[in-house]
Amino acid sequence: MWELVKAGGWLMLPLVLCSIFMVAIALERIIRLKKSVVLPQTLLIGPQQNAAQVIQKLNSDVALQRTTLGRVFAAGAASGHQTEQYARAQMEVVASQEIGYLEKNINFLGTLSAVAPLLGLLGTVLGIIESFLMIDVGTTSDPVLMMPGISKALITTAAGMLIAIPALFAYRYFQRLVQEYVAELEQQATLFHADLFYHSDVGVNLQKAS
Repeated sequence: MWELVKAGGWLMLPLVLCSIFMVAIALERIIRLKKSVVLPQTLLIGPQQNAAQVIQKLNSDVALQRTTLGRVFAAGAASGHQTEQYARAQMEVVASQEIGYLEKNINFLGTLSAVAPLLGLLGTVLGIIESFLMIDVGTTSDPVLMMPGISKALITTAAGMLIAIPALFAYRYFQRLVQEYVAELEQQATLFHADLFYHSDVGVNLQKAS
């Protein structure tokens, strides 16, 4: 493997860096976008659970308060004594911040999927140029002299594609996953707000965890 990296020339350095960034971002997003961290099942509003029960769980479990949905619900519960418009605005502000966290670094994966093949293509062009420069038309036309440049061109091209393909798959997957989370987050926030102000007398506010 190291021999291939050396044979690919100096352009293999940015390609290796791209691969490291891709793997690091993908692993970080896999951990951060676990459903239990974003939309824990125990906080979902539904036929079996209302806003009052959710607030009680948030009061008793600090870990739930640190989830994406927990922070949005906490903003609404903390504003329960205010008007419904104020509570809705607070929830929207927190939700907007949380969505930003969910989307963090995903666009960078898309950038890597576009940059990596371009770097590979650049390596191809430079390798071919090097191949032709190795032949002095006036003295010799030995095709063997072209082999190092052609080898470099093929290696950088393959490396660029090997990075771009999984990066593109990861980008599309995480993008779709975040869209699904955002849709469900908006639905849950609407249900929580409606239940908080119209369907139940919730007389408890979220207590700050010490």
